[in-house]
This record gives sequence, C-alpha cells and structure tokens, in this order.
Amino acid sequence: MLNFNWLAGVSVESAKWMFLGIFTLIGVAVLLIPNKFITEGLTEIRWWHNLKIWAIGLLAFISVVYYIF
Repeated sequence: MLNFNWLAGVSVESAKWMFLGIFTLIGVAVLLIPNKFITEGLTEIRWWHNLKIWAIGLLAFISVVYYIF
C-alpha cells in the first residue's frame, strides 16, 4: 500500500490551490498546441473539431468542481 503520511501537513486549502494551479498549467499547455496538428487529416474543418475548445471546457468544469468542493 502507498503511504501518504507525508501529506498530513498539507491543508485542504493548499491542496485545492495546488490542483487548480496544475489545471491552469495543463490549460496553458493545451493552448500552446498549434492548430495545424489538431486539424491534420480532416477534410472539412468545423468548430467542434477544435480539441482546444473541448479541453479548456473540460478543465474549466473540473476546476469549478474542485473550487466548490
């Protein structure tokens, strides 16, 4: 079993802000992906084919849930 006793000193508020920071870093990394790599191989490009929109939307939803709880 994993031993997470070393996390006992981290407050819930600090852990929440660390995870929100990680989600922000992931969002920035997603935004740095060039669009030509996202749409490569598509014959017809629609707005819902943009994976950046879906990734940022999902990260925003997860961040709101983490912030509330």
